[in-house]
Amino acid sequence: MVLSCLASFLFAAAAWGKIIYAGVNESGGEFGVFGSPGQGLPGTFGVDFAFIDQSTVDVFVDQEQINFFRVTFLMERMCPLATGLGATFNETYFSEFEDAINYITETKGAYALLDPHNYMRYNDPSQQPNSGSIIGDTSDPNAATTAQFQAFWGELATRFVDNPMVVFGINNEPHDMATDLILQNNQAAIDGIRGAGAPQLILAPGNGFTGGHAWTQTTGNGDAPSSDFMNMLVDPLNNTAIDIHEYLDEDFSGSHAECTQPAASNLAALTTWLQQNNLKAMITEFGGGNNENCFQFVSDLLEYMASNDVYIGWAAWAAGPFWGTNTACCGADTGSLEPGQNNDLGQPDAFSTVWANAIRPNIPVADLKRSGVSSLS
Repeated sequence: MVLSCLASFLFAAAAWGKIIYAGVNESGGEFGVFGSPGQGLPGTFGVDFAFIDQSTVDVFVDQEQINFFRVTFLMERMCPLATGLGATFNETYFSEFEDAINYITETKGAYALLDPHNYMRYNDPSQQPNSGSIIGDTSDPNAATTAQFQAFWGELATRFVDNPMVVFGINNEPHDMATDLILQNNQAAIDGIRGAGAPQLILAPGNGFTGGHAWTQTTGNGDAPSSDFMNMLVDPLNNTAIDIHEYLDEDFSGSHAECTQPAASNLAALTTWLQQNNLKAMITEFGGGNNENCFQFVSDLLEYMASNDVYIGWAAWAAGPFWGTNTACCGADTGSLEPGQNNDLGQPDAFSTVWANAIRPNIPVADLKRSGVSSLS
């Protein structure tokens, strides 16, 4: 009996994970293009789009003691349509983005995940997530090629190769496309990044908006499960993790105020798959509405990750300088995670409600990685 109890204790201890990255999304670099094709491109910094508010980053690092920011941008702005996806950048846009990344990483000493917020599509972000040509789709003459995607990532990685606080996110939420094509594009991005000499952590998404609950399920238009292909990725440095999004409302969209989807049961198959394939994951988007129900569901999600050693980090959706009284997630009246703002009712936003009640108590301050090359170790 004693030996049995000891064995159970040791097993539980071995399964207890360590969250080493914890933070928030900074959404705004993708703003200003929704509407008609070409609208807001390239756009005006500070008018159509913005990446961060430095004072917000200060609050999150100095007061909340997080260490991770996922910073969104648009590939159509980074790589102008006139020259196409690849190694030719809009240097003005890149410089604005670089300033934000350098403030987070060099001034504040936190990690920054570079997030091309494109749904693995390029050339028309006007009706995201559905507009634009799927990268690598050889049946679409307007589509950027997988080789161009590799060239894009090689160039971007070259520019951050010496910044150990950068993490590379291959693309935001691929969906409704062949899962083996996502594998090809992911592999091309990894090859481009490693070919540039960059050793930092890479996060690779799957299909079905990279939803954790659907990782082992057929998604979209009958596309194969992500689990069928994403264990085939090859990284010579073994420093690639799986990028997961997981919202907790009825359809996993993050658009409803009530939470109904429990993390433990919905992520169980993904967790087993990660364990079987000796892989790690981060949940880089999640959120909940401003109500006690969601406070509990969000807290349960964060506790679930902390109790399973295949999860190395998380980032909540979303803060950002341009959200204003609009909601980033989870019901019309929740507001964003931008500190000091109000929701559409003139009440405190999600930073004062969802963050304060569900996220802040789960920030593992003592365990967070504070310096060095972003890695799985």
